[in-house]
Amino acid sequence: MATQQPIIPQPVLKLDNIQGDILSGLPKKTETLYFFQITDAQKFRRDLVNFIPLVKSVAEVLKDREDIDKHKNGHGHGYGHGHNVRPHLIPIVGVNISFSHVGFKKLNIDDSKLHDTAFFKGQRLDAGENLGDKGTGTGESFVPDWDEPFKQDLHGVIIVTGDCHATVDKTLHNIEHIFGVGSNAPSIVEITSVRGDARPGKLSAHEHFGYLDGVSNPAIIGFDTNPPPGPAPIRPGVIVVGHDGDPNVKDRDDWMIDGSFFVFRYLFQKVPEFDDFVDRNKLNMPGLTEKENADLLGARLVGRWKSGAPLDLSPFKDDPKLGADPQRNNNFHFSAELNFQKLCPFAAHVRKTLPRADLESLGFSTERNRIMRRGIQFGPEVTKKEKADKKTYHGRGLVFACYQSSITNGFQFIQHSWVNNPTFPFGETTPEVPGIDPLLGRGPERKLSGVDPNDPSFELILDDEWVIPRGGEYFFSPSLKGLTETIALAA
Repeated sequence: MATQQPIIPQPVLKLDNIQGDILSGLPKKTETLYFFQITDAQKFRRDLVNFIPLVKSVAEVLKDREDIDKHKNGHGHGYGHGHNVRPHLIPIVGVNISFSHVGFKKLNIDDSKLHDTAFFKGQRLDAGENLGDKGTGTGESFVPDWDEPFKQDLHGVIIVTGDCHATVDKTLHNIEHIFGVGSNAPSIVEITSVRGDARPGKLSAHEHFGYLDGVSNPAIIGFDTNPPPGPAPIRPGVIVVGHDGDPNVKDRDDWMIDGSFFVFRYLFQKVPEFDDFVDRNKLNMPGLTEKENADLLGARLVGRWKSGAPLDLSPFKDDPKLGADPQRNNNFHFSAELNFQKLCPFAAHVRKTLPRADLESLGFSTERNRIMRRGIQFGPEVTKKEKADKKTYHGRGLVFACYQSSITNGFQFIQHSWVNNPTFPFGETTPEVPGIDPLLGRGPERKLSGVDPNDPSFELILDDEWVIPRGGEYFFSPSLKGLTETIALAA
């Protein structure tokens, strides 16, 4: 009889110790990212003692979401008691904090066992070597074409989310008071702030090109109890340091456990120009109107219709009911060997960033490359003049944010090896050269195949870049225990 192998217990996720944005996402209608430099390391570490009680954990976020659901379902004041009006938003605020490698150096915190070359290098230098951002110089002398504040060292970022600007601004004022901002002896100085806002009405959850966003975040084993159908749930250590799935789980300092790497990218979108390109290059599928042919091209660039319906399930016509159904809108696998690019181009944005069966059918797992996205839109809606002139006059885009236990396996790998790589996906199932991701891809040859369902070898030349990076950094979000026992100093 075979000897039964002992079951080795895995660490349980401590939801009261993990910062709230990582696994559950801080609830938000608006969000401000406050980027700072530390001016007095010792005072900052003492000031943290008063700041840490503001930091919201996953457990607290779950309680907030429960309160929000009760409010929406009629338990809020003035709703569900004969008043046919939508309830007002309940005032909820969320605060999280993360540090860069140079921030930890400033605080004299040994972060060597974070074991992440991208984090140690910083995004400003990584932007040229691995991300493909435009800039001047090479190697250590590379300077990306970013907004000036992001060319400076950023020691940390404080995230504040809430139901409205007033809630967030009041909290930020209190936080600045804790760190002495405006006094003669502050422990931090603000470098810049970025504010994002959910788009209005039915456009909420849609990015500025109009496509439903955030559909395919991974389900986490041991956290998500009833995940919707789709890609297999991943081990918690792919996102949270110190757990099963963390590539360096056996070599972490205690203060790193329950933390996560936070990637920020400031992405501007040229919406009128994108809409014009889609219209000028619209397809010519019989039975479709000109607008439907333009919408089809846009969907084939993204891999989803604006409703969120995936091309793999609804390849030639939008299906809003499918797009709005979480039980169906992520339950597809890109069965490449069956359809090649007939249903969805290999280089479509959602296929490039999560290739599913394109790799799984070749025996490769994508688990280690999964990330937890937490972005929000910024900037005004497109104006009538911008639509008429087909030109962007006002800054708008996406505050891209994601979490992972390894930036080199997660965000950096996705951008460098998938998004920017014209030969990916690869293998016998890709008879044509896929091309680059039309939205996020960087490279000298801006083209992709597969946009014409009836001629997959046709290559569409992308005559513009519609997503422009203007800043970013790599951070680490420590646990509440790590903040309290290692980074903060008792007065």
